[in-house]
Amino acid sequence: MKKYMDLKNGEKLAYVEQGTGNEVLILIHGNFSSSLHYTPLLERLPKDLHVLAPDLRGYGDSSYHNRIKTMKDFADDIKLFMDEKGLKSANIAGWSLGGGVALEFAAAYPNMTKKLILINSASHKGYPVFKKDEKGQMKVGEIYTSPEELGTDPIQVIPLLMAQKNQDINTMSYVFGLTVYTVNKPNEKDMTLWMSESLKQKNLVDADWALANFNMSNEHNFYHAGTNNIQDVKCPILHTWGNKDITVPEYMVLANVKALEKQSKLIVYENCGHSPLTDVPDQLTKDILEFIHA
Repeated sequence: MKKYMDLKNGEKLAYVEQGTGNEVLILIHGNFSSSLHYTPLLERLPKDLHVLAPDLRGYGDSSYHNRIKTMKDFADDIKLFMDEKGLKSANIAGWSLGGGVALEFAAAYPNMTKKLILINSASHKGYPVFKKDEKGQMKVGEIYTSPEELGTDPIQVIPLLMAQKNQDINTMSYVFGLTVYTVNKPNEKDMTLWMSESLKQKNLVDADWALANFNMSNEHNFYHAGTNNIQDVKCPILHTWGNKDITVPEYMVLANVKALEKQSKLIVYENCGHSPLTDVPDQLTKDILEFIHA
């Protein structure tokens, strides 16, 4: 059951809350998803851990009154959410796009970040969307110049936009089957729930634009010169990655590890795709708890 929180910026965040205790874990979901995609983890985490899983602005049952322009906008919402909850600090976990949000949060609010868990995370150098040729192949280096133009991408954007517009659960399930659930397929009940949540997204183009322009490094990523604020991340970090992940390739995760190697630990899961939540949920839960309590 989701609860609701009014933020000081006028947005209303839906969130799931469970457990009590002094140790707090905030779960930040990825693109095309919501807090409920964390269900396999929520079912396994102990009740003496205080867990909060918000729907980001424009996802799930959260509002979307003000368009996000950057990943930092999501991170600032998490800060406001923690303020309303009276939390001075927390462990922050982010899956995929949520990993990028977690990195932005840790850089902007180091005193509020105890430890970071990056689950098959987006690279701190962003996730560029390139234009396509007539065969649908990427024209690497050719970028879109605005969110509106990016919204015309025939491969990565339009099919998902149409699925969300038409509430087409079959197309969304097909896309997730090709990109996320490539090893273990969720049962029908879970798949229906999670795809229904994915279809609620109201910010797809803006989120893709924010991801393309997201760049915490000191190198250009085709879209953005980079802010180099990755150096402001000071906390211990656990990185996880599945060796069959085709959505976030290994080089992206290794780039995160290298940029933060003094405080990083990397765990690679065998026979695991983009969703350790469904492919190796018991091991993921164990690794997260050991890392938090270390």
